[in-house]
Amino acid sequence: MAQSMIPAKEGPKAPRDARKKRPGFYIMRGKAVMASPQPDGSGVQFLYQDSGRMISSARIVGNVTDEGLLEQLATVEGFRRVVHSIGVSVETASGTDTVDFVFQMYGRSDLYRSGTQLHRAVRGDGMENLIVLEEQDWSDDDDVPGQIRFVFARPGMQADVSVRLYLNDGYDAPEESGEEPVVLEGPVYEAMISRSLLHPGNPARLQKALDRARAGEDITVAFIGGSITQGAGAVPIHTQCYARRVYEDLCDCLGVEKDTRIHYRKAGVGGTPSELGMIRYERDVLRMSADGRITEPLPDIVVVEFAVNDEGDETQGECYDSLVRKILAGENAPAVILLFAVFADDWNLQERLAPVGYAYALPMVSVRNAVVEQFYRKGAARVATKNQFFYDAFHPSNAGHRIMADCVMHCIRQADEAGRREDTLCLEQTAAPIGGGFAGVRLLDRAVYAAAECAGAVIGDTAGDTAGNAPVFRIDCGAFTETDRDLQAVETDMDVVPTPQFPHNWMYPGAAGAGGGKPFVLEIRCRSLLLVFKDSGDADVGCAEVWVDGERTVLADPHSNGWTHCNAVICFRDRSPELHRVEIRMAPGQAHKKFTVLGFGYVE
Repeated sequence: MAQSMIPAKEGPKAPRDARKKRPGFYIMRGKAVMASPQPDGSGVQFLYQDSGRMISSARIVGNVTDEGLLEQLATVEGFRRVVHSIGVSVETASGTDTVDFVFQMYGRSDLYRSGTQLHRAVRGDGMENLIVLEEQDWSDDDDVPGQIRFVFARPGMQADVSVRLYLNDGYDAPEESGEEPVVLEGPVYEAMISRSLLHPGNPARLQKALDRARAGEDITVAFIGGSITQGAGAVPIHTQCYARRVYEDLCDCLGVEKDTRIHYRKAGVGGTPSELGMIRYERDVLRMSADGRITEPLPDIVVVEFAVNDEGDETQGECYDSLVRKILAGENAPAVILLFAVFADDWNLQERLAPVGYAYALPMVSVRNAVVEQFYRKGAARVATKNQFFYDAFHPSNAGHRIMADCVMHCIRQADEAGRREDTLCLEQTAAPIGGGFAGVRLLDRAVYAAAECAGAVIGDTAGDTAGNAPVFRIDCGAFTETDRDLQAVETDMDVVPTPQFPHNWMYPGAAGAGGGKPFVLEIRCRSLLLVFKDSGDADVGCAEVWVDGERTVLADPHSNGWTHCNAVICFRDRSPELHRVEIRMAPGQAHKKFTVLGFGYVE
């Protein structure tokens, strides 16, 4: 037989330079992400790794317990010492999309610009892509691991992403462990949810709102808080957040078609405490216009969530107490539910803030009481692990938001099923347990001031006015003539497109701006005053001094938080209600830098 001339088919060859399998651990594993819209038409999901976030993820997702290894992750120097490579996988619906992965190190001299950025285009097919650290060009100015970004071609795209850190020789990682699926029903789940009712309070106001809705009247349910109320960790943020879920569950509970007679307001602003919440309440929840008119229905139920945001509150709870008193004093007597969220380290401020709920007989819901105990159980006695409940160290995942919503709804159902009560709250006869000195605080920004000018309600010649009859304020903005457009933005109500916060502001553009270095001057008749200014990580933003009646009271440092963010600080409080002169000047040596006054909160 003639020998065949067809060449034999070659099998696959072993890859060259095969990499040895290294120990490693996940800091993200099957994490759902969704692209938020960006000005250039793309979509981005930001996942911050600084301020202990990556260390927390290593503990919760990667089961890392080696404190020495964890400590290394706090700096770029340590990160490079222990991490050999980064494994990244992305899974999109089509499996063919390309997503850009960026791991940005923050710089010492310029937070966002001088650090190393590790880039890799990743196909959305679920395959792992490896970034070897020694093959990258590193900046000498690297400080700390800063943020991970997944950049999509367009907004609204979703994916499941995983990021695993492979370790250098000499370091080891624990074995990966599986997790049972989260089961959001059954007796174990119901027992967990029931533990969340910290205090039923007097349900009269809540019952009244529910009865009105059943009788065919319109009611409005509102939510005010920090990033958890904004929806952080929920994917998509505008449909899976606890606030939206409570709203939809409430509609179902009352037999009302969604988006009809029950109206929804979401007013969460990430990274901000009740110190800012009490200033923006009229604008964001009551929807008060700059000239003081309220054209939308008043809220009937208000959920307040600041128990994980108020650690830095200068008043140690008085701002929270003041906000609650302000809401309760509404002319339609709204119901208030106090919601205490929890961080991944089992922490919140409910011991500090719960006295407010007890004093006013308010329903209080503690997510900490519900979930923390079961985190440390095993098997069928546990509903969810920390990795399943938390999206990161601070925010709940979709499952976590669902559990939070069920906790709130358990409180509402308990109130609805209780016997009807009378509203016995009389604020005038109820002492503020922490303090209510800011309950009357009002917002003053550029729009409010312009409306006051149009109405002829700003201070004119006050030299001869000793009786205190003049209007309350006058502003000379000096060199603070521009309007800052680079602002913190949040998803409000049912929107997925973020809304800039405090757009009616006064920005000092640097020494080259109009007016040279002239200070911002506010003459105001009030007892207490807070400044709201813009935080930033940009190197071209500087510090400003606040002077009140010739005395420096505040040094406003935009880098104290290090990201684009709204910051409220007390300039003075409990002074005589006379005319005070407030000057905002750039700090010595800072006149060439920018500073933005977002607004003020004042108590007449």
